Amino acid sequence: MAGTRVTNMQTATKPALVLPPPGAVQMRIKTANSSGERLSQTKSMVISEPETPGKPINRHRRNQSQHNIGGPGGAELSVPLQSTYLNKAKIVEGGKKMRKNWTSAWVALGSDHLLFYKESKQEALVNLKPGNRPEEVDLCGAMVEWTKEKSSRKHVIQITTSVGDEYLLQSDDYPTISKWHSAIKMVADRSCSGSGRQAARPGLHRSSSTEFLPRRVVEAPPAKEPKPEHRRSLMFSSSKLKHSASDSNDKIGVKNRLKKFISRRPSMKTLQEKGLIKDRVFGCHLLTLCSREGTTVPKFIRLCIQEVERRGMQSDGIYRVSGNLATIQKLRFMVDQEEELNLGDNQWEDIHVITGALKMFFRELPEPLFPFRFFEQFVESIKTKDPKQKVQVVKKLIHQLPKPNHNTMKLLFRHLQKILCHSTKNLMSTQGISIVFGPTLMWPEHDSGNMAVNMVYQNQIVEYILIESREIFGTDDV
Repeated sequence: MAGTRVTNMQTATKPALVLPPPGAVQMRIKTANSSGERLSQTKSMVISEPETPGKPINRHRRNQSQHNIGGPGGAELSVPLQSTYLNKAKIVEGGKKMRKNWTSAWVALGSDHLLFYKESKQEALVNLKPGNRPEEVDLCGAMVEWTKEKSSRKHVIQITTSVGDEYLLQSDDYPTISKWHSAIKMVADRSCSGSGRQAARPGLHRSSSTEFLPRRVVEAPPAKEPKPEHRRSLMFSSSKLKHSASDSNDKIGVKNRLKKFISRRPSMKTLQEKGLIKDRVFGCHLLTLCSREGTTVPKFIRLCIQEVERRGMQSDGIYRVSGNLATIQKLRFMVDQEEELNLGDNQWEDIHVITGALKMFFRELPEPLFPFRFFEQFVESIKTKDPKQKVQVVKKLIHQLPKPNHNTMKLLFRHLQKILCHSTKNLMSTQGISIVFGPTLMWPEHDSGNMAVNMVYQNQIVEYILIESREIFGTDDV
C-alpha cells in the first residue's frame, strides 16, 4: 500500500509541476524506487538576475545553498569616497587609555567598517600576502563626532566603537576631513539601525517551491532590535566612571605606600655609620673634603700632580689633550669608593686619563677654587693699569682666600710652572694652559649672560697668576 500511495502521488504531482525559466529556480526531486523511501525536495533560492547563469549544484552537500550575490536591494553599501592618507591615532583600547601616537595611514571605508593600511600599496597586496592584513574598525554602533579636547591639532574626528576603542582621524585639509566625517557617520548610523548589515548581504528569498514540501518548515528566529543610542552612551559612561574610580583608588594606595616608606627611611647619618653611603671626593666642597682628610690640600690632587711630574712632564699636549672618558669615570669611581689607589698601575698608563681626572675634580667642585664672592674682585683687579699695583692687589686677594683654597692654588700653579719649563717638549704655553684652566678654576655664581666676556677675564686672571706666581706665592713649600 505504501508503494502504491507514493506512485500515485508522483503520478498526481507531475502534471501539476511547471518548471520556471532557467536561472530563476532550481529544484531537485528524488523519485522513490522502493517502499521505504520518501519524496524529498530541496528548498530553492530565487536569484534576482535571470541573465546571470546559476552555479552548478554541489551533489555532495545537499544543504548548501546555491546563489549569486548582487540582487536588487542587495547591493553593497557604496560610499562616494576614494581611499586617501589621513593622520590616525588610537587613544583608547577596550576602555584603557593609550599613549597618543599620530601616524599616517591609508584609510579605506567599507560597507560597515573602516580599514587602516600602512601605505597605499598594502591595499593591493592584501590578497596576495595573507600576513599583510590591515587594521579593521567595526563601525556598527560607533559614535562619530568632531573633537577639540583630545588633540591640539585642527580638524580632528573622534570615533568611539561599541567595544570601547577610540580613534582619532585628522587632516589639515578641512573639505577632505569633512567629507570623511559625513561618510563615516552615515555608515555608522546605517550599521546601527541594521539597514547597513542587511544591505551588505545578497538579496535572497525563499521561493514558492516549499509549498510542495510536506515537512514542517522551521521558522527563522526574530531579528534582535538594535539597542537605543542612549542606553549605549549610558553603558560607556558607567564603564568610564568605574575605570576612573579604580584609577583614583590605585593612586591613593600608591601615595599611602610611599608615605610609609619615606617615614621608615633611615637617615643619612645612619647610612653613613653603617658604611652604606660613603662621603664622596668628586663633587664635595673643598673645605669639607680637607677637613675630613685633615689636610689643606686634597690627597687626590697631590697624587695626580706627583704622577704627572714623575712621567708626564714631556708628554705632548699635557692638560690640553683629553683622555678616555670611560677610563676617567672608572678612576673617579674608585676614588669616591675610597679604594686603594695606585696611579702607577697599568690601567692608568695613559697620562691624559690622570690629567683629565684632575680637571674633572676642579670642574665638579660645588664652589670653584676661586670662591664666588671673590670673582668680581679678581675681575676688577685684572683691569688695573699699573703693573706694580696690579700684582699687589692680586696677591692681597689670594692671601684672603680660605686656607684650603690658598694652599691648593699654590701647589697647582707651582706644578703648572714646572710644565712650562718643558714647553719645548710638551708644546704647552702660558696662554694654552690659561685657556684650559681659566673656566676650570673660576666661574661666576650667577650667569649674567656675558659668558664670552667672563671667559676672557678668566683666562687673563689665570695667565697673570701663572706669570707672577713666584711674586704672589713666594718660594715656600706647601
